Amino acid sequence: MKVVIHVGFFLAVFHVTDQLGNKLTDESLILYIQQQTGPTIKRQVRPSHVSSSSSSDHTALEITGIDRPGLLSEISAVLAQLECHVTAAVAWTHSGRAAVIIYVEEGRGGGPIVDSGRLAHVQEQLENVVEAHHGTGERRSVRLTDPKLGRTHTERRLHQLLYADLDYTRCQGCNDADCAKIHVTIEPCEEKGYSIVNLRSADRPKLLFDTVCALTDMEYVVFHAAVSSLGTLADQEYFIRQKDGCTLEKESERHKLSQCLIAAIERRDCDGLRLDVCTMNRMGLLSDVTRAFRENGLSISRAEVGRHGEMAIGSFYVTEASSGGSYVSPETVEQVRKELGESIVVVDKLPCWNGEVKPTAASKPSTRRHDGSAGGEKPRFSLGTLFWAHLGWLSSNFGSSIRS
Repeated sequence: MKVVIHVGFFLAVFHVTDQLGNKLTDESLILYIQQQTGPTIKRQVRPSHVSSSSSSDHTALEITGIDRPGLLSEISAVLAQLECHVTAAVAWTHSGRAAVIIYVEEGRGGGPIVDSGRLAHVQEQLENVVEAHHGTGERRSVRLTDPKLGRTHTERRLHQLLYADLDYTRCQGCNDADCAKIHVTIEPCEEKGYSIVNLRSADRPKLLFDTVCALTDMEYVVFHAAVSSLGTLADQEYFIRQKDGCTLEKESERHKLSQCLIAAIERRDCDGLRLDVCTMNRMGLLSDVTRAFRENGLSISRAEVGRHGEMAIGSFYVTEASSGGSYVSPETVEQVRKELGESIVVVDKLPCWNGEVKPTAASKPSTRRHDGSAGGEKPRFSLGTLFWAHLGWLSSNFGSSIRS
């Protein structure tokens, strides 16, 4: 499908497919794209109506700090004790740091937490959990916000939280052309007054989104761009200036931008076994699930949790601390399944962008690389992955948060 956006002097052309690489035929999805990109979009198919819901009925919690085993379990346990019902949650980890966004409602009657005294009490209890493993002066943040005050896409907000938490400071690129790591070069274009940014990395869904989030949040303006993919690799080129019209003259500016772009791409990468959970929604469910992981020695490297009707759906990427984070034993997974029931589906090891998803019996994760160096195969997707993708754009209460 060819998507053309034309606003004033701005022109963008996108060639898009569904997550299986096929032509878009879902009329409600096409309408959603039209609604999100504005009335100037040109399309060839007349779509039907798509419904959406709002996150304004929930209170949003934003938490950043040191990544450690059991963090999400302790946070969700406190929320359960305080009778705060979790309606959706997303957690990312990167470079030893963690960012969590949780939407909650009052457990008794539903709706956002509006009492100022109760809000202060919830925040105090969460701060105690986060501060327990932080030393004096170490970065951490707990923030409760009212979604009615503003809206930012949840994943963009996670980028903003980790950027503010300085997770990019340990990122390094690679100058070896044959290496499968992320490559970033920044060069001047003196005759046009731009800085040219070139990136090469493994191709995956949301790669463009992550890159543009980094550029935008660092207040760079993109004047021209070209993005292409070949096999498992993607090339991106951006002609940019700073918001004040200046180019990147200092080496320190170029170095920081390179680090931030690498971090934005890396944040979706995580090690571990993916466990999908689908069960009836109830108060304290997230606490029970994450406690089972913690008590069986599993650490969560990434999580996505939401609800659809009366059902709760979650995807967790877990590692086993005793194995150095590279292996989850079948015995551990079986014990978790016994404790949580048969609602868990085990998915073989894969990158967090769901590059190769296949339901399987609990087993040692496969060794397939997900850095673009293996085989040149196109990603395959499970029904669970397609459901999450559909749910992600259909239900905006999973996809919005608060502007800082």
